[in-house]
Amino acid sequence: MQHSAVPELAHTHTRPIHWVATATALAGVIALSSLLQPKPATAAQATAPDARPATTAAPATTGVDFPLECGPVQALVVKKATGDLDGDGTPETVAVVHCDAAMGTPPDGVYVLTHSTDRTHARVVATLVDPKDRTTVTSIAITDGAVLATLLGYSTPDVPSCCPDVKDSAKWQWKDNTFIRSTPAGAHSV
Repeated sequence: MQHSAVPELAHTHTRPIHWVATATALAGVIALSSLLQPKPATAAQATAPDARPATTAAPATTGVDFPLECGPVQALVVKKATGDLDGDGTPETVAVVHCDAAMGTPPDGVYVLTHSTDRTHARVVATLVDPKDRTTVTSIAITDGAVLATLLGYSTPDVPSCCPDVKDSAKWQWKDNTFIRSTPAGAHSV
């Protein structure tokens, strides 16, 4: 057995007093840090006096009066998509709505919603698909400020409502204060 050339140092052995001193110092640091907090951030962007506050939430579909005649049943929102359609930095909502019929396949309407001035409910600002067109919307999305939809319809009025025979893709883009429809892919039979 070989002995150490350096005598044992007294400070290498911990005693209870060392633990008490360490705990006291740590408690002091924590208490002091809770008293010394940075000031709250005060940076703000200047706004024009007539500027309206920025809205980041898209309009909700609840409480909206859709231009849809449903008789004794309610209008039902079956699909929706949100995004900025007019480039103003505020998102709009596109809602696919039909009457909540107990039987059959009721036709869909596609409506663009924006916030109302009183902010209580959203309001309809455009109808992209009228339910009178007897169309069913199978998909809806907003991409790059455009509304994209896949529509099922009928080649003639004689085709039964149960069995749409035409599938179509549609695209609406906001231009010159209106929605312009284009068809990215040609219509084809189902």
